[in-house]
Amino acid sequence: MVQIEKLTKAFDGFTALRQLDLNIKKGSIYGLVGVNGAGKTTAIKHLAGIYRQDSGHVHINDIPVYDNAHIKAQVGYIPDDLYFFPNYSLKMLRKYYAAMYESWNDERYSRLLNLFQLDDKKKVGKFSKGMQKQAAFILTMSIMPQVMLLDEPIDGLDPIVRKQVFQEIIEDVADRQVTVLISSHNLKEMDGICDAIGIIKNGRMVIERDLDDLKSDVHKIQVAFESEDAAKNLDLEILHEDNRGSISLLVIRGKEAEVSEKIKSLNPLVYDHLPLTLEEIFIYETEGADEIPY
Repeated sequence: MVQIEKLTKAFDGFTALRQLDLNIKKGSIYGLVGVNGAGKTTAIKHLAGIYRQDSGHVHINDIPVYDNAHIKAQVGYIPDDLYFFPNYSLKMLRKYYAAMYESWNDERYSRLLNLFQLDDKKKVGKFSKGMQKQAAFILTMSIMPQVMLLDEPIDGLDPIVRKQVFQEIIEDVADRQVTVLISSHNLKEMDGICDAIGIIKNGRMVIERDLDDLKSDVHKIQVAFESEDAAKNLDLEILHEDNRGSISLLVIRGKEAEVSEKIKSLNPLVYDHLPLTLEEIFIYETEGADEIPY
């Protein structure tokens, strides 16, 4: 299990993380989402053991991460801002990683190299951004990590390669019970692979739920009543309301049966339950979240 508890981190007087909690079940894929500057990368760098927390706890398998070489050896980390030794080829990096990680799997390296069709004799610094992402993925997967931390892993990749990357991740989760955290702006693709979602805003966790549970508790309703004031009598948690003439579009948090019962009790002229995407949930949850003073 991967766990952050009450994590606070400040840089030069700016508080990047505020009492952050995060929990990832073993063998699951967790999507960490938030606007730029919300604190996603800072949280990930704590899990990778790069930053030391000011306060709070960061654990992998109940063991503190920072300054723990044994735990770090089990973690594969792909940052958004990739860095490679300037004059190293992928082949040279292979030797470096193989010497650093006892778990290095040369067979997997060769298979992934063939899958992505990269020239391992070419300097990685000469690769395009997308090719560098593929190189990082090949190296990280080849250390056979127990935990993978992926910060914008598909940025710069074409659709075919993105599909291949996600397929490899899903297979590792299924076959080896690897625990995966993915931070990405591409919520549409995360919607299809994540088991759980954490929405972070201003350094705090706004909501953290299994994806299926999250979707079952937020609803987009199109409704119209004979009386214009009828909607004001709805005793429901409305995250968003958009009135278009006599039709109201409501985004409501609550149990579906309760939402349906309360709306139908007012005898609506129109009542449609519309599909809601992860991207829409993210927008409404972050817009509706109260600011919590630190």
